[in-house]
Amino acid sequence: MYYAMLILGLVLLLIGVFRFICMYKEKEFTIFNTFKALLSLILSGLLLVITLPSLKYMIFKEYDVVKGSCTIEIDSSGRSSEAAFKILDTNEVFYFRDIPELDSYGRAVPYYCEVTVTKDHEFEVGYKIFDAKSREIIQTSK
Repeated sequence: MYYAMLILGLVLLLIGVFRFICMYKEKEFTIFNTFKALLSLILSGLLLVITLPSLKYMIFKEYDVVKGSCTIEIDSSGRSSEAAFKILDTNEVFYFRDIPELDSYGRAVPYYCEVTVTKDHEFEVGYKIFDAKSREIIQTSK
């Protein structure tokens, strides 16, 4: 998801700059064309402001592993489903689109989790779910 947001931000930036260059060359500054170019630049700026601070952590694979007791809530209301890992020790919540298969254990049961995130805790990379008592691994992310 991180790289999709980064690439989309770069593409929108190029589209916005290209539109302004075309408007300048053709000397045709209509309100609609200016609006499209500004909207593209604003959206690209927003996406790049969100993703660029974590770029060095993603490139150099500088990750933190957040460990502790956790609960896993599955949200399937909408077109896509996601799993929310709430680390009870630090009170942080991490979201994954990769839904763990925990039917035999149950979802409301507390687990011991290791969630791999970027150093700034902005983007999730992976997870490992362990049994809370035996610390036997139940599932890892794909």
